[in-house]
Amino acid sequence: MKKSLIALALFSSMAAADEGMWMPQQLPEIADKLKAAGLRLDPSELTQLTEFPMGAVVSLGGCSASFVSPQGLVVTNHHCVYGSIAYNSTPENDLLANGFLATSLEDEVSASPGSRIYVTKAVENVTDRVIDDATAQLEGKARVDAIENAYKTIVAECEQDAGHRCSVSSFYGGLEYYLIKQLEIKDVRLVHAPAEGVGKFGGDTDNWMWPRHTGDYAFYRAYVSPEGESAEFSEENVPYQPDFHLKIAQEPLNEGDFVMAIGYPGRTNRHRLPSEVENTFEWSYPQLVERFQDNLAIIAEQTAEDKDAELKYASRVAGLNNYLKNRQGMLDSYANTDLLERKQAEHQALTAWVNSSDENREAYAADLAAIEQLLAQSQAEDRESYYRSLATPRLLGMAQVLYKLSQEQAKPDAEREVGYQERDLPRYQAYVAGMDRSFDAEVEMALDFYNLKNYLQVPAEQRDAEFDAALGLAAQMSDAELRELINSWYANTALTELDTRNELLAATPSQFADHQDVFVQAAVKLYPEQQAQEDEAEELAGQIQQAYANYMRAKIAFMREQGEAVYPDANSTLRVTYGNVTGRDHGTYDGTAWTAFTTLRGIQQKATGEGEFNAPQAQLDAIAAKDYGDYYVESLDSVPVNYLATLDITGGNSGSAVLNGNAELVGLAFDGTLDSIISDWDFNIDNTRSIQVDSRFMLWQMEHVDGADNLLKELGIQ
Repeated sequence: MKKSLIALALFSSMAAADEGMWMPQQLPEIADKLKAAGLRLDPSELTQLTEFPMGAVVSLGGCSASFVSPQGLVVTNHHCVYGSIAYNSTPENDLLANGFLATSLEDEVSASPGSRIYVTKAVENVTDRVIDDATAQLEGKARVDAIENAYKTIVAECEQDAGHRCSVSSFYGGLEYYLIKQLEIKDVRLVHAPAEGVGKFGGDTDNWMWPRHTGDYAFYRAYVSPEGESAEFSEENVPYQPDFHLKIAQEPLNEGDFVMAIGYPGRTNRHRLPSEVENTFEWSYPQLVERFQDNLAIIAEQTAEDKDAELKYASRVAGLNNYLKNRQGMLDSYANTDLLERKQAEHQALTAWVNSSDENREAYAADLAAIEQLLAQSQAEDRESYYRSLATPRLLGMAQVLYKLSQEQAKPDAEREVGYQERDLPRYQAYVAGMDRSFDAEVEMALDFYNLKNYLQVPAEQRDAEFDAALGLAAQMSDAELRELINSWYANTALTELDTRNELLAATPSQFADHQDVFVQAAVKLYPEQQAQEDEAEELAGQIQQAYANYMRAKIAFMREQGEAVYPDANSTLRVTYGNVTGRDHGTYDGTAWTAFTTLRGIQQKATGEGEFNAPQAQLDAIAAKDYGDYYVESLDSVPVNYLATLDITGGNSGSAVLNGNAELVGLAFDGTLDSIISDWDFNIDNTRSIQVDSRFMLWQMEHVDGADNLLKELGIQ
């Protein structure tokens, strides 16, 4: 029995040929696999995050991007700049619908408030500083506090170099910590985005689907002061000159070719325990799907006759639709797999290995048992607070954040909680400024009614008495009474005004206490309870961190004993994934073969002239005229648009540079197929496919449709 369990666990855990979101420094460990797959460079040349090609890849703080010219031109996905396009759009000048092209530097416009480009400058393993001998002996909140103090000290030292943003990232469940130093470029400008009928062609209907024909690309430019330093927007600023930039491949990309994606994947969960898998797929995701569906319906109803409100919520709607389809796709895939059973077998095999020797038992057994109990406690608390957390109106949430900020600002900077220090103030300034183009009172009141009505149906013993009292919620309220209460809040708030929000950014706790705004008053009343809940959560988090790190230590030892390299789950740090361009023998949703490439013909076939398939007429005319230029591919008898590859990607990889074996740009990753997105939890090489926009389509669209000759020249194409 023990042997069969271990065999099943290894089958579940071992990396397939193309699986893995590898840290660059790990690439020499898989050098043979990389070379066999088609990498022409020495893998040891790819280990440094500050050298080529890694140094050309940047983070947008949620998406990935890359420098593609010596003048700070940055390419990423259209959906990654969607908020900036919407921010600059008006009913009279709808850039979302029409696209945007700056034909000179002077024509470029500021991205949405808070937009950033982060350029990695240094990486250092700081595990011994975060978990020193003293911290290793601590438990609970004391452990969390010690780790946070170490984090603040390390970051403060790093950020003595002005204009840089530093962070300490946790790997392997808190087993290792790395300091990452990045130049924070604050002056980000929109350069070019194709029309929505290109950049979002297919919309939510085609999202996560194949075949795909979406031109999901756009360009930003990074600006710095004349001295080359990070600076806020100024007419005096100049384009940033990166140390490295990517060049677009001149040789054709073909089926079977090696490709690798370099980017900043958000989160994966492949090292999670069985109880976490069960809780996520049988409770958390179903709840999210229901919530997203209802929120989208409410927003659609409220904005149907209001173009300005529609534009304000365009980015949020796009995000909700994306997450909705993602989570539902995961649920559908989970229902057709034995993921939970394999995870349970994997954990049983690990437990058997731990108990196979006195040395292993002494090192790992106690924490292996403890982690299950602690996770069960955490999951129970999350369920109990679920409806209460959803019921918080958006303006109350903002007031709570700003009041907490005022409390922390009363302390010396080094003593403030992480996230509330001086270094974080620009984020709050962008937060309050950005609300002007993302908030509509009528929409928010409708969402508040929906969320609070659900909350009021929760059994009395699960309700939060402090929350109810602060907002004036009664034990029993009719729909009319609830609507009247919500109306009274919005009639007595000034948080919808930017001036008021800016005043609160600089307000003291006593000024908050004296403020008459209904949401500010509620935030002040709820603060003691909020702090108590945070302290309880940190106590539990500290216990989980300690046990989880040792669980991962056991798992790594177990797998390495079998000769396997172990990559950490994605955590928004730079990773490399590799694979090959390839279709699939069959498509789950249509029963037909999936070819590796789609072409311009598919755009013609799908175009309806309206809605999600509203391809621009100029594009359709160029396709009809077979105006292919240098981008014609004989084997396809057209221009390639999108292609499939076996790249291991997830959210955050959007905009990732996809390179060929010579590290030349051949496209941008932007999606996966619906039945393979469960790879966040369970990678399966047979059906996992990433979707990329082909660089040849980008260039064709820019040259033959949008007339972006200035950018083509900058890219070295013309």
